[in-house]
Amino acid sequence: MIHPVRIAPSILAADFAHLGDQVRAAEAAGADMIHVDVMDGRFVPPITIGPLVVESLRAVTSLPLDVHLMIIEPERQIDAFAAAGAHTITVHVETCPHLDRTVHQIKQGGARAGVTLNPATSVETLRAVLPEVDQVLVMSVNPGWGGQPFIPASLEKLKAIRGMLDTIGSQAALEVDGGIQEKTAGPAVAAGADLLVAGSAIFNDRESVAAAMTRLRTSIERAGPA
Repeated sequence: MIHPVRIAPSILAADFAHLGDQVRAAEAAGADMIHVDVMDGRFVPPITIGPLVVESLRAVTSLPLDVHLMIIEPERQIDAFAAAGAHTITVHVETCPHLDRTVHQIKQGGARAGVTLNPATSVETLRAVLPEVDQVLVMSVNPGWGGQPFIPASLEKLKAIRGMLDTIGSQAALEVDGGIQEKTAGPAVAAGADLLVAGSAIFNDRESVAAAMTRLRTSIERAGPA
């Protein structure tokens, strides 16, 4: 099955002094959604943003907001992020002892439900909830900081999850986050990913957002179909 490839620039790498302008530039350059990394300083060391920033972004872009909760006890914050305008809310398998309940909480709040795996977490932890989710996110770096190199073993994990999704006939998006740039985007798509999160490859001081988006899309097209 061929899945159209979408790109979600991550604001983790954006200039927060000009965040609205950066998001508008990404939208103008053809981004498919905006990826929002939420970190609590507990599940991962850094602290980033909360629902107020999501609400402010909702006011400056028509793109879907892809909110990735790298936090413990995400069930305590899901409703606030949904109310702020999150289109998709993704939680970590590692933080959800009642994952099925959490997935349904996200849906009841009106958002698409996503689940994500850290690099060392087995794909088998997904199997029971896979028919219920709208999106699966494979972390191709250890979460916490942008700019890390892509972990090659992530490609086998993407292939395995793509096979699981296809077997059950799921239309869930298969997302990959971490180290995505010109050299890694093509292999990730070939392994089954259809939603690429890119941070420093899009938001950087080397080139415009538009030029960076064109460069990344060109690398995907050159790699050929999945």
